[in-house]
Order: sequence, then structure tokens, then C-alpha cells
Amino acid sequence: MRIAFYGSSLLSAYWNGAATYYRGILSALAGHGHRITFYEPDAFDRQSHRDIDSPDYAEVVVYPATEAGLRRVVAAAADADVVVKASGVGVFDDELLDGILAAANPGALLIFWDVDAPATLAEMRADPGHVLHRALPALDRVLTYGGGPPVIAAYEGFGARACIPVYNALDPATHHPVPPEPRFAADLGFLGNRLPDREARVERFFLVAAARLPERAFLLGGSGWETRGLPPNVRAIGHVGTRDHNAFNTSPRAVLNIARDSMAAVGFSPATRVFEAAGAGACLITDAWEGLDLFLKEGDEVLVARDGRDVADHVAALTPERARAIGEAARARVLAGHTYALRGVEVDQILRAAAAEKAERGVLSLERSTA
Repeated sequence: MRIAFYGSSLLSAYWNGAATYYRGILSALAGHGHRITFYEPDAFDRQSHRDIDSPDYAEVVVYPATEAGLRRVVAAAADADVVVKASGVGVFDDELLDGILAAANPGALLIFWDVDAPATLAEMRADPGHVLHRALPALDRVLTYGGGPPVIAAYEGFGARACIPVYNALDPATHHPVPPEPRFAADLGFLGNRLPDREARVERFFLVAAARLPERAFLLGGSGWETRGLPPNVRAIGHVGTRDHNAFNTSPRAVLNIARDSMAAVGFSPATRVFEAAGAGACLITDAWEGLDLFLKEGDEVLVARDGRDVADHVAALTPERARAIGEAARARVLAGHTYALRGVEVDQILRAAAAEKAERGVLSLERSTA
């Protein structure tokens, strides 16, 4: 199938947490014979912070973040068998969705792929005029980055024909064990940009733990923390490029995952960082959220914390041997059940089933019209 995919960015992970997810899913889909064109706007300084070259699994079209650029890429939807609009493109999101629904071939599959379902659903609840309220009847599928049963129920309650979570996963070709690097050495590392709906949880889980263990070294990666007051044993290093994520994960004794407020509340939403860390064989400590056991087993493959005291207790008790055992078990688990190759099989089946269903609806509709 020819797939036109409209998203934030495939080429740059700069302020773009969905990049790894897009790369893993689309490279796997290309392996099933799909021809993919990814449309991304030249916005938010991402093109000057590219961290990959144009890949061989997708043609990438970078368009000006202008109305003229929008019109050009919207028109391209007419040539696709599958048209995907992702959430959070960042510029002209509503106009892009309306435009591609109007421009798409009548027989094309129309998909909304939500990479932040809790936020989108909150917007829909607050705004009866939200673009998705009018778009859902035309969409063949809603796919989501995570969310599980609560998100499925919410989307289908709003009228989605079907909502299917497609979870994050591991690409072992890009995220794998590497030798530790002294610049990332620490007892605990955390990697995440400073965001309004994450900062309070970073305070609760990471900074409180650091304050409780003043003799231990804590490493904080990600943009925006430079102006935040930090305990003296916390070293902030700013943006960490994707090429350094493996070393960031393997160098500290343990790394911490902290879900954003909305993701934690909904549950069933493992962040990209969870699979990146597991793929590198890191010992992962995560905040608690419903659905974690679908991905990793508490105590054997991941350590779970309810607050900063729990994090501090885990760090204080963790020996190099136990950290290594947890990391190895987590890596084995995700390699067996949570790779992008497996997600690619899943999405390929979703597309083929949806296409068959749409063709059958078209036949039934034609029969009724001619009866």
C-alpha cells in the first residue's frame, strides 16, 4: 500500500518524543512492502537539529510551515492508499486533518494516529467544536501510542469506528548495550525535557530521591532544566542526542522513567524511554502506573517506585550484580515480545483488515444504491 503519513518529524527528535516511535513503526511497515511518504513541516528549528539522514524506508517531504506549503502536501493525499494524520504535528493541525480527509481518494483508508491520547481526549471533552468530533465519522481507524482500555473506551464513546493501541517498542538495531562512558556515570540517571505536566513528578520522584541521598550522584539529561534549582548532587547536562541514548542508559547504575501526569493517570502508556533503556540492558526504575505488567515484571525486570522515598530506597539497596540481572531480564523480555518488527506485523494486519472491511462496506453501499 502507498501510505501518506503526516507527522511532526521523522528526521529530528528535537522536542519531538514521537521520532523514535515513528522510525520504528515505519521501518517495520516498509519491510512488509508498504511504500511510505512522510510529510513533516519545517518548524520548531527541527531541521537544523536532524539526528538522522533521510532513511531508505520512507521518502521524507519537508514542507514550509505556511498555508501554501500546507496546500501542497494536502493535495498529495489523493495519491495514497492509506492516509495517516498523526496528532501533534504542531502547525495547522486542524487544517491538515480537514484537508487530507477532503483530498483523499474515496477508497483510501483514513487513519488518525494519536501519539498523546490523554491530552487529545481531554481537549475533546472540553471543546464540543474540536476537529475530531466532526472527523471521527469519516475515519476508518484511530490508532494510539498507548492508553489501553481507558483510551479505547473514550474514543469509541466519541464515535470512533475502532480504536487500537499500538504500543512503543524496541528497535534492537538502534538501542542496544554499549560500553559505559564516564561522562554519564552516576548512581541514577533521568532523561526527559522539562515540561509543565512532568515537572512536579520529576520533583517528586527524582529530586526528592537526590535530596535523600546526598552522597550519591544523580544525572539529569534533557532541555529546560538549566534554570531550575537543583540539589548539589544532581548534574544537569542539557539535551542528549539520540546517538548518545545507549551510553546514557548503560553508564549509570540505574535509570529512571517518569511518566507525564496524563500518561500516568490513564496508564497502559509505556514511554519510548522504557524500551530504549530495556534494549540497552539498563536497570530501570519506573514510577507506578496501571498496565506496567503487560510489558515488564516488577521486581525481576523493572523496579517500581510510588514516590521519591521508594526511588531512594531502590538506589541505596541496588548492587551492581542485581542491577545487571534486572537489565538483562528486561532486555530479554522486550526482545521476545516488544520489538518494532512485531509491531510492524500488528500494524500491517490492522491495515489489511481495515482495507478489506472498507471494501466490503463499499460493495454493500453500492448494492443498496442500485437495489
